[in-house]
Amino acid sequence: MMAMSENGSLRRGRPGYDQQGILEVAIAAFNQYGYDATSMGVLADRLGLSKSAIYHHFASKDEILERALDDALSALEGVLGDTAATQGRAADRLEAVLAGAVHVLVEKLPSVTLLLRVRGNTEVERRALARRRAFDRAVTSLVEEAQTEGSLRSDIDPSVVARLAFGMINSIVEWYRPGGKEDADRLAGDVIAIALDGLRMPTSNRVDELLG
Repeated sequence: MMAMSENGSLRRGRPGYDQQGILEVAIAAFNQYGYDATSMGVLADRLGLSKSAIYHHFASKDEILERALDDALSALEGVLGDTAATQGRAADRLEAVLAGAVHVLVEKLPSVTLLLRVRGNTEVERRALARRRAFDRAVTSLVEEAQTEGSLRSDIDPSVVARLAFGMINSIVEWYRPGGKEDADRLAGDVIAIALDGLRMPTSNRVDELLG
């Protein structure tokens, strides 16, 4: 079994767990105990492997963390590049980004949970936070565009809109359980309804109706 190391070279793995399997167990342990409190010995016990067997797949615990955080961040960044997030009115693109973020959270719940608990204690964490801030800035820019085009009300600061919207989305990790009555599509629809419907400017027909 061959695995890719941090520098791009191939390392021979041990039977029992492949690199992805080790990563999934490690993410669960980091979420349960905290990254700092999870030693390679703890991971070895949970995996039923020796520490040296883990090192055949990952050079360090930091490398495991970096892979886990990149899994979540790359998926979120990918949402910004989706066709629905790059074409059309800014308000529609913003809706696509919010819905896409909900789907990423549901599909990658453990790694997104880990990302949201990062506090910048290590260089790996600081790089992850820098990427997350760049994502937040992109969302804020979309809100600004939507306000400028007249699709969203402009009396609320764009950065506040972005923070509140993603505060709601990020809170999903605390209560969402896969297999419940709400799938990703329904959950995304609920988020859009709560996050955006109160911000949208009414259509011309609705304006006439409100004015009587």
